[in-house]
Amino acid sequence: MNFPIVLLISLLVIAIAWLGHTIIKLKAKNRIITLQGNEIERQLLELNKKSEELKEIVHQNQQIISLVSHDLKGPFNRIFALVQLLNLTSQNLSDEQREYMDKIHQIVADGLGMMRNLLDNRKLEDKGITILHEKLNLSSLLQTLVKNYEILASKKKIAIHYQSDATVMLESDKSYLNRIFENLLSNALKFSESGKNIYVSLSERASGIEVSVRDEGPGIPPEDQLKLYHKFQRLTARPTAGESSTGLGLWIVKSVVEKLEGTIDCESEEGVGSTFTVRLKRTN
Repeated sequence: MNFPIVLLISLLVIAIAWLGHTIIKLKAKNRIITLQGNEIERQLLELNKKSEELKEIVHQNQQIISLVSHDLKGPFNRIFALVQLLNLTSQNLSDEQREYMDKIHQIVADGLGMMRNLLDNRKLEDKGITILHEKLNLSSLLQTLVKNYEILASKKKIAIHYQSDATVMLESDKSYLNRIFENLLSNALKFSESGKNIYVSLSERASGIEVSVRDEGPGIPPEDQLKLYHKFQRLTARPTAGESSTGLGLWIVKSVVEKLEGTIDCESEEGVGSTFTVRLKRTN
């Protein structure tokens, strides 16, 4: 056997040996990859199971919050009505008793606002809100709302001023319009110091209807304005009389305004105050 043939056979044997070794290594790697794939699949199944369990826990917690908020709203409403009645006969109370009544009034109003926001948040998260259109006198609605809040404002020695160009009619949802302007008025009161003013104005423009709520509070820093309508946001400013806040109010306002096909914007200057303007579509 000559040398070239021996060399060729040797090279062929080496190639076959190398190929066999490579195949063995590939099979070993494939086994490792298969085992890793099985482990990843097992972990994914476990993560999916935990995710479903977490979703169920979150759902149950939301249900509990909704049920508690709904069930507590009735008693709070009755206490609120009772406090208002007692305020009408407050001439028979001592100064100390009047002070306690004022505190109870504020606490109950604060609690009611918080529960309404929690319920509204649940509705918006769960299935959205259903808009019920009806012919409304917006001037009268705002006037009544301002009158109701004047009682709470007087406790902080804050004056609310209402101005309307004329009688303004529109087709919209009364309950959600109330929720929008309740939240805006409530916020203006929470963040205003004693002796300040709040201005509510209603006007008709060529582009539609405008309602603005202006306060003389601390104003909103530029960095806070970027997250103004986000959920559960706690801004730099704090309520001036220890009122509570869920961080949901402005998110709910913006969500409902958009459901009503309107817009909301804010102009604010630190140390001067803030103006929230809601623009709604004009209706015949």
